[in-house]
Amino acid sequence: MQRDLPKNDISLLILSVLMEGNRHGYAIAREIEHMSSDTLKMREGTLYPALRILEQDEMIESHWETPERGPARKIYTLTQKGRMEQTKRAQEWLQYASVIGAIVGGKRPDENPI
Repeated sequence: MQRDLPKNDISLLILSVLMEGNRHGYAIAREIEHMSSDTLKMREGTLYPALRILEQDEMIESHWETPERGPARKIYTLTQKGRMEQTKRAQEWLQYASVIGAIVGGKRPDENPI
C-alpha cells in the first residue's frame, strides 16, 4: 500500500505513539513504521514539520536530553491537551474508518452482520 498520509493523520499517529511514552523524533518515526509493519514510511520532511505544529498548538512539549554517548536529542512529551486531542481524533478516525469500511464492504454502517 503506497499513499501519502493527510496531515491530520500524521498528527494523530504522532500523538498516538506519544501516548505510549516520551520519544525523540527518530524513535517516533521508527515506531510508526514498526507498528504499521513498514507499510507507513515517516520521512524527516514530514515528521519534523508536524512535530513543530503540534508543539506550537501546545499538544506536545519538548526538551533536550544529552546522553552519556552520542549527540543531544530533542525529546517530545504529550501534554494534557495533546492527550485529549488524541482521544477525540482517534474516536473520530475510527468512526470514519468504520463508515468507509462498511461502504467498501457493501454494507451500511448500521447494518448488523448476519
